[in-house]
Amino acid sequence: MLKSVEEQIRKAMAEGEFDNLPGRGQPLSLEAYFSTPEHLRMAYSVLKSGDFVPEEVQMFRDIDDLKTRLNSSTNTAERERLQKQIREKKLNLTVLLERHRRGR
Repeated sequence: MLKSVEEQIRKAMAEGEFDNLPGRGQPLSLEAYFSTPEHLRMAYSVLKSGDFVPEEVQMFRDIDDLKTRLNSSTNTAERERLQKQIREKKLNLTVLLERHRRGR
């Protein structure tokens, strides 16, 4: 038989599964939520719960990952390949940001 939601929450609390959550003990700030137009809240909520990030944010993450790999690499050929990938990603990011800027 399936446990009720309350039972599952109580069990998780007893096992400490909520102890290290970000913002623990902090009051919830609902300012951003209520300042978002009502018709967009659900869409943003769905995107956030699906771990969606805008393309430019993902590109920043990819560049950061490539830089980390570059800094730990000792292979000359791999370093050159990573440097080339970083340059290409930065160029693509610049083009994307410029496109967004002009679209506004």
